[in-house]
Amino acid sequence: MCGIVGIVSTALVNQQIYDSLLLLQHRGQDSTGIATMDGSVFHLHKARGQVREAYRTRDMRSLIGNIGLGHVRYATKGAAEREEEAQPFYVNAPYGIILIHNGNLTNTRELDRDLFNIDRRHTNSKSDTEMLLNVLATELQLKIYGSDLTPDQVFDAVTSVHQRVEGSYTSIALIAGHGLLAFRDPFGIRPLVLGKRKSLEGADEWIVASESLVLENGDYEIVRDVDPGEAIFITQNGELYSRQCAKNPRLVPCSFEYVYLARPDSVMSGISVYEARLRMGDRLAETIAKYTPSGDIDVVMPIPDSSRPAAMQVARQLGIEYREGFFKNRYVGRTFIMPGQAQRKKSVRQKLNAMGTEFKGKNVLIVDDSIVRGTTSKEIVQMARVAGANKVTFTSAAPPVRYSHVYGINMPNRHELIAYNRTIPEISSELSTDHMVYQEVADLEAAIVEGSGVSELELSCFTGEYITGTVTSEYLDWIERTQLS
Repeated sequence: MCGIVGIVSTALVNQQIYDSLLLLQHRGQDSTGIATMDGSVFHLHKARGQVREAYRTRDMRSLIGNIGLGHVRYATKGAAEREEEAQPFYVNAPYGIILIHNGNLTNTRELDRDLFNIDRRHTNSKSDTEMLLNVLATELQLKIYGSDLTPDQVFDAVTSVHQRVEGSYTSIALIAGHGLLAFRDPFGIRPLVLGKRKSLEGADEWIVASESLVLENGDYEIVRDVDPGEAIFITQNGELYSRQCAKNPRLVPCSFEYVYLARPDSVMSGISVYEARLRMGDRLAETIAKYTPSGDIDVVMPIPDSSRPAAMQVARQLGIEYREGFFKNRYVGRTFIMPGQAQRKKSVRQKLNAMGTEFKGKNVLIVDDSIVRGTTSKEIVQMARVAGANKVTFTSAAPPVRYSHVYGINMPNRHELIAYNRTIPEISSELSTDHMVYQEVADLEAAIVEGSGVSELELSCFTGEYITGTVTSEYLDWIERTQLS
């Protein structure tokens, strides 16, 4: 999971991209990068850390040009601490291409071999983004004919990329002297939305970004989501071209976007994230009522912030008082996306504080959006007990996370997942709760897609079913041996 944005404007885009990345900061906090294009000249700055600390005035002044892109990184491939693996990545031929990527490729072993033995290309990192860039560059080089680059040649190259690359990938690229390219994998696993506005002179200005809130903040009209398998090419003059580049595209967005990753004020694939989380709470309340002894709950409390909508609906449906018992320090990053188990555990206490007056002598029902490794959950249960809770019932608005996620979320190792090979009572015992309730898979899916045109979701971390059809048990064993979380 990363956050990406690309803009084609009639004015300098550096500040627009910076502001957009601030809005996408929740999607990645390891590193960030901005690239702009002035004619056929690229300007690039990238650094470790969050957006506010990565760019100085001198950096922003050097990022000149009316076309650009930006990235916030949450590492799922390579090493989070290596600055050279921060995006964007660059190759100088053909023309010069800079690319950013949100997702995770699942055939990197084959790509690594073919890029070296067939394409004769060198990659300087283990980043799958650099591999994707080099595949695109190779295919674009093969499609060029005549004296100038045409949109059809670009789309032919993306068609070939789809044939070579597996996994999830939403990408934005700058092609020097020509324009901006955006494309999405044939399953549309990771999000990308297109927006448009008019300049003061009446010219078209365009934006593509991971979440719709970026468009709304910049006063862009939301045109539509980029379709699965589709490529969009926008020239330096603001002319937009698009084409479907995949043979059998199929929209299967990632369910975890709605559970946790996206901001609640975003709309993805026509689904309001906030409203989906409210519906998750409605469905969860029914399951809680079924499995929790009557009268065993005095108050409902959320783990701020992403579980708040679900918790409000749980309280409403069960007719139980809703209270805020945990105070959040907003200057600590999201613990789930921090690299390393030790760092996550340390950050829980820095991030949350339990207010004793809300817990003392009460039977508390705590609602979280999901439980992944259990590190945060275990600490939270302990905090509630220390604060004086009589009983602690812990609930998750998502089903048990039992399987590796290979499409852009940092869950490579099943053995790190608290629900792997455990029953719900065993999980309850591990977390030291009095009762434990999870959302049902069918209820989660129904809550998200209700009232939308989406008919299926990517649910692999809950079900173990991988929609791309190329994820084998051998591959899962390999990533567990080679990839750290």
